[in-house]
Amino acid sequence: MDKQTCALMKLHLTKGIGRVALFKLYDYFEDFTAAIAASSQQWEEAGLNPKLVTNILADNDPVVVNTQQKIADQGINIISFWDDNYPDLLRHIHDPPAILYQRGQPIPQECFAIVGSRSASAPGMIYTKEIATTLAQHDICVVSGLARGIDSAAHHGALAGEGKTVAVLGSGIDIPYPVENRGLFDKILKKNTIISEYPPGTPPLPGHFPGRNRIISGISKGVLIVEANEKSGSLITGDFALEQGKDLFAIPGAPKSPHSKGTNRLLKEGAQLVTEPADILDFLWPARNSRAEQKKEEIVVETLAEPAQSVYLLLGHEPLHSDEIARKCGLTPMELSVILLDLELQGRVQALPGHHFIRNRL
Repeated sequence: MDKQTCALMKLHLTKGIGRVALFKLYDYFEDFTAAIAASSQQWEEAGLNPKLVTNILADNDPVVVNTQQKIADQGINIISFWDDNYPDLLRHIHDPPAILYQRGQPIPQECFAIVGSRSASAPGMIYTKEIATTLAQHDICVVSGLARGIDSAAHHGALAGEGKTVAVLGSGIDIPYPVENRGLFDKILKKNTIISEYPPGTPPLPGHFPGRNRIISGISKGVLIVEANEKSGSLITGDFALEQGKDLFAIPGAPKSPHSKGTNRLLKEGAQLVTEPADILDFLWPARNSRAEQKKEEIVVETLAEPAQSVYLLLGHEPLHSDEIARKCGLTPMELSVILLDLELQGRVQALPGHHFIRNRL
């Protein structure tokens, strides 16, 4: 750990020095080692209580020594607001963390957050996992908070899609919470990313989680809320998303279900409605979604022999009458009927009323 990072860590561990103080110190000194060596008068000139200078921990203080040992043993990286590898989207919120503790892989650039109820329904968990898996397969990193319920399903879905996921903790980066998610924590750590703005050893106190939520939305391009009651903590993440100018998405639910009251309210207030992963991809990453769909369709086409290939290529997402399909492909009604039935059984096309057909979305 270099001197500048060590000085930042010591200041962050010092009682009475929080995010705002760290920004003031850097604005005034432009160097944390200089801030530690400065006089109380200089601290007062920087806009801080001069008595805080006496609180700065010594190099041999047990808190400093223990934290340094944990950082070394666990491969923890310290990222400051002033570092080049600080997440760009997070840098532009109005209250960015001055310091992040990070383990595992670097924080990806293309991120999308999924949060929701800790006491989620079984369908909500299944659907969350499906969405996260699809996003991961499109190279979108899924961000969540490692909580029970929807958060856990989001992380599991990203891992199932062999994609990227980031867990943002409301505790020290060495303390998984809840304890039952220790296994999920370890799985994420192997190939993905865990971050926290709290020093190692910090317990998961209730007051930490609203701050954690602003980071979840802060590093993400958009936020999806799957299930939320009227007082759900996930709605705080939604509020942060709107405050930060991010796109907010929600999945609708039954009108009288307690799991859906919060999400249905968000939809009334203008959140983007989501019924399938494509709703998110088409809104935020249309080019990426189009490329992925094109690649899937190319694979399907390669598996088809003529004349089924010509029929499939002719069909799109606008209904086409069977007579027109037969005419354009040079097929008899009986030949076309056999081909369409086979494609329908494969899930490639869908029959609509009035002998119309469309190509299924892959």
